[in-house]
Amino acid sequence: MVWIHGGNMIFGAASRFDGSALAAYEDVVVVILQYRLGILGFFSTGDESARGNWALLDQVAALQWIQENIGAFGGDPELVTLFGVSAGSMSASAHVMSPLSKGLFHRAILESGVSQLPIIFQNRSKSAEKIARIFGCEMTTSAALVHCLRQKSEQELIHADLSRQGLGPALDGVFMPKTPEEILAGREVSAVPLMVGVTNHEFGWNSRVTGTLEGFKDVGDRDRIRTTSEAILPVLGIPLELLPMVLDEYLGDTNDLDELRDGFLDLIGDVFIVIPSIKTLRYHRETGAPTYFFEYQHRPSLYHDTKPDYVKADHADEVGFVFGGPFLTGAIRLHGDATEEEKVLSRTMMKYWANFARSGNPNGEGLVEWPAYNTQEQYLEINLKQKVSMKLKEKKVEFWLKTVPEKVDEVRRKHTEL
Repeated sequence: MVWIHGGNMIFGAASRFDGSALAAYEDVVVVILQYRLGILGFFSTGDESARGNWALLDQVAALQWIQENIGAFGGDPELVTLFGVSAGSMSASAHVMSPLSKGLFHRAILESGVSQLPIIFQNRSKSAEKIARIFGCEMTTSAALVHCLRQKSEQELIHADLSRQGLGPALDGVFMPKTPEEILAGREVSAVPLMVGVTNHEFGWNSRVTGTLEGFKDVGDRDRIRTTSEAILPVLGIPLELLPMVLDEYLGDTNDLDELRDGFLDLIGDVFIVIPSIKTLRYHRETGAPTYFFEYQHRPSLYHDTKPDYVKADHADEVGFVFGGPFLTGAIRLHGDATEEEKVLSRTMMKYWANFARSGNPNGEGLVEWPAYNTQEQYLEINLKQKVSMKLKEKKVEFWLKTVPEKVDEVRRKHTEL
């Protein structure tokens, strides 16, 4: 089981995770990847001078190494499962689509993040121009920019504030030859068993505190929400003409600050994670590969006094339980002060994940039966007790996958006619 850590592609480290409990309880070999981050992992000029995706190519190199060497560690190179959270999940999602990764893994688990967003894979030439200005480099040619950057010290590169400079995965023509939407629609993916999951409060706290977008941490009133939304929607391919319709869907006519906050956080969680995850699931099930969906719903007791009371199951809250955090005793503690119920939850999640890694099916003895994600769109609610439900956020899914595309087409037709 190969873990790819998250961290917005600019922070995070393999050293923050301990796979020993998962390995011991479930008799699996756990590999935790390190890959380059920030400018070292994602700088791209948009051409052959610096195609980009160095971080993802690091991950491909690690997967190739695993194929050649994991047998010496008791692992099976024919049963490699990618799993990750947030940016790590987006990375795993990208490997499902990349021709370079085919045959290097055999299952994938995506926890709160997929690559099917317009802002994930794109041409990064504009960000190269911004970076040239930050480092005082000439932009006469992309080759000249690369040469200039190579003269900078490691400290200069690492300590520059590049958080809002558009660094990220690139449409490089090699690792990602087409847009994710085109690859998914053409079923040009690795048709491996796929598990996809979200939490019930993706933007409850974690992503707002660590994110770089203005207006996330302190949501504010209706006017502040409108301003924040005006900055977000266009980068997701949603015309500003549809902003009133989107805000009405999520905010209604309330002016209550708590209700406005909750509606806005649902909106952001849906557009960045939940709806793209469901689109990915629908595409992947058409390949005929086993496909499973979960919503994680338990707020860890660990956060009883460190997060606001309104926060439910936050972005990445499940990770500590997947890794057997309540049972870790070393320097790395993930949910170390767990309740007895949370220890049971952790054992349950480790079983589901390891069963899926072994067979492509998460089910096993003593577990609530988890149905595949077919046209009924059943999924597992993962809480202190598990249960099966169907059609997560059905009304919002129809809004984003039917109503909004129709309205976008209308707006584009009007612009064309003008």
